[in-house]
Amino acid sequence: MSASTLYALAAIALWVSLASLGAALSHVPPFLLTGIALLVGSLPGALRALRDRRVWRVPPRTLALGVYGLFGYHLLLFVALRLAPPVEANLVNYLWPLLMVLLAPLLLPGLRLRPLHLAAALTGFAGAALAILGARGGSAAAQTGGAAGWGFACALGSAFIWSSYSLWTRRVPSFSTAAIGLFGLVSGALSLACHALLEPAAALTLRDTGLLVLCGLGPLGLAFYLWDAALKGGDVRQIGILSYLTPVASTALLLLTTGRPLSWTIALAGGLIVLAALMGARAGRGT
Repeated sequence: MSASTLYALAAIALWVSLASLGAALSHVPPFLLTGIALLVGSLPGALRALRDRRVWRVPPRTLALGVYGLFGYHLLLFVALRLAPPVEANLVNYLWPLLMVLLAPLLLPGLRLRPLHLAAALTGFAGAALAILGARGGSAAAQTGGAAGWGFACALGSAFIWSSYSLWTRRVPSFSTAAIGLFGLVSGALSLACHALLEPAAALTLRDTGLLVLCGLGPLGLAFYLWDAALKGGDVRQIGILSYLTPVASTALLLLTTGRPLSWTIALAGGLIVLAALMGARAGRGT
């Protein structure tokens, strides 16, 4: 197993905890949560920049790409979760691994999409859909009408932003992975500005603060550094397929932490994800 694959799997493992942490912090306004967590997540990059300022010297378009990815993704995702039924909106958001595979040949010259890549991506999406919809427990969607339509549009936009950001980092001039801290710092500041403008003020408890720090150090911090390292050296098509592990494992962990029993849908979804990963690895041998 390559180092890039290990980096991707480590990032995915950290993202798995995001739903459970988000559930524990569900009373915290989302932009406040994101802003604080991203600022905490920027600290490793900031510490590196204190030792060597050159790691944060990136061209303006590279910084713009980083903010586009980290801030733009969360902005549209949170709007989507407010306007559309959350489970279905999250499923649309998880089109991003499929979009990563489909867009790779268009955004990265030299890569081509083989039929097996497409089959693996679709199999992975089927597994993600099964896991997310199965966890809903048969509840009906609460929102309908125009607001939900805009919500789904935002969810699709968030999926496009994260997939295109992940691919376009290969198109900009090479930058240090520590620069992710700069992206997080600016994105965190913008998130807090959105909180001040759009959300009510909130008082945080000591427990909230601890969970926010944990969130910032993990899924909204170290995960982004690991993801960048994976993208720099790995096959983005295979990494995109592996990313479907996130919604399955995240849903399973959320069910465990909330005391709900695991269902057969989680096991079947996991099987589909493993099958998709194996198909993607086989496709990768033919590049």
